[in-house]
Amino acid sequence: MDIAEFRSSGHRLIDWVADYLEHADRYPVMPDIQPGELSAKLPELAPDRGESMDAIFEDFQRLIMPAVTHWNHPRFFAYFPANHSGPSILAELLSAALGVNAMVWQSCPAATELEQVVMGWLARLLDLPARMTGVIQDTASTATLCALLCARERTTGFRYKASGPAALEGSGPLVVYASSEAHSSVIKGARIAGFGTDGVHQVAVDADRGMDPADLARRIRADRAAGLRPCCVCATVGTTSSTAIDPVAAIGQVAAAEDLWLHVDAALAGSAAILPEMRWILDGIELADSFVFNPHKWLLTNFDCSAYFTAHPRVLTRTFSILPEYLKTEHDEQAVNFRDWGIQLGRRFRALKLWFVLRSYGAEGLRALIRSHLDMATGFAAWVDQSQDFERLAPVPLQTICFRYNPDKESAQSLSEAKLNELNQALLAAINRSGVAFLTHTSLEGRTCLRLSIGQASTRPEHVEQVEQALMALRPR
Repeated sequence: MDIAEFRSSGHRLIDWVADYLEHADRYPVMPDIQPGELSAKLPELAPDRGESMDAIFEDFQRLIMPAVTHWNHPRFFAYFPANHSGPSILAELLSAALGVNAMVWQSCPAATELEQVVMGWLARLLDLPARMTGVIQDTASTATLCALLCARERTTGFRYKASGPAALEGSGPLVVYASSEAHSSVIKGARIAGFGTDGVHQVAVDADRGMDPADLARRIRADRAAGLRPCCVCATVGTTSSTAIDPVAAIGQVAAAEDLWLHVDAALAGSAAILPEMRWILDGIELADSFVFNPHKWLLTNFDCSAYFTAHPRVLTRTFSILPEYLKTEHDEQAVNFRDWGIQLGRRFRALKLWFVLRSYGAEGLRALIRSHLDMATGFAAWVDQSQDFERLAPVPLQTICFRYNPDKESAQSLSEAKLNELNQALLAAINRSGVAFLTHTSLEGRTCLRLSIGQASTRPEHVEQVEQALMALRPR
């Protein structure tokens, strides 16, 4: 591809992207497609000779687009927000054009120093403790694994990374604590870090599904008495199923008294803390050893960009640092080398898109967006509460509403839980099949419920109202 063709194709694609951003709502949120349907239309082998961009782009529109789930559709209410923005997309283009690998300061000074600056901006927007230092990871799952590895090394005096399980000889197995509502990445990270699935002990939750600090303290005492070695607590601010909020301050006091590493996972919810009226969700964060939230979820920065903060950067770098001769530079004593701040050696220039977003919208623009989502969530929750056919199954501290269809909720002879689960599964399938919206489900105490998660940049109150209308029209009779 010569520069003239690149320029021409680039203009065409940017125009297409602009049209898509303006009219994404013209597409069904979910594709009407079955597994294997797309791959059956694609060649089994790569072409021997290069094809034109016209042909490739035509196939993108003809084959790929009909199989796309539109995460930034205004009626995408599934899973969690993964919103983007024009500034973020343009910065990603520049990052791809530069093609730098930000593994050490010398490999791209701009990437390293801009990352330090924007992480400082985020820390101040969230009013994080001054002792916390930030680094961009790819996802919160990776950040949680980093926290578990740091906890493991601090607890074992950095012997585990050298000796493996032999470092535990003479002491009991290490234990990680998380609530029964914690994200699955805690268990996956524990498996990778050597704790094992059995090394994650689930702590009971309260009526609002937040971790019970009293039960945490009881379990730690019981595990010590059994010869186990408590190591880490993973608290969650905004659980995946229902956005429940663990009481970080009370958990932090237990963790500090027991000398356990406290990691706080606020992957989705952390962005809300830029609002002064929502900063309470991070009360007690000063007791945390590490903390993560994802600008790529609710802060207009496209995937991937996960903000990981630690109160112990020396523990982090001591856990991960490996220095072969070919990575040594003359600046190692004066500069930060982010290769030592996580699992990856090679690193993308993620700070650029975050910088573009923060400068383009400003703190007030981002706060206005999040407030609008919280207002829409409050409105939908009120609609559910006032409905004769639907009921809410969890509090709504943030932007996710857990609810279900229950036509007999006020009847003395209500439907069985099994029947209600069946009805709600059918309603979910009907909504998603319609293309009007995309919702996902969870199970709370054995009750199937629908989740409506509001957070896409283009979502407006009328889009939430369209879901309300579809729920009423498609509810089982």
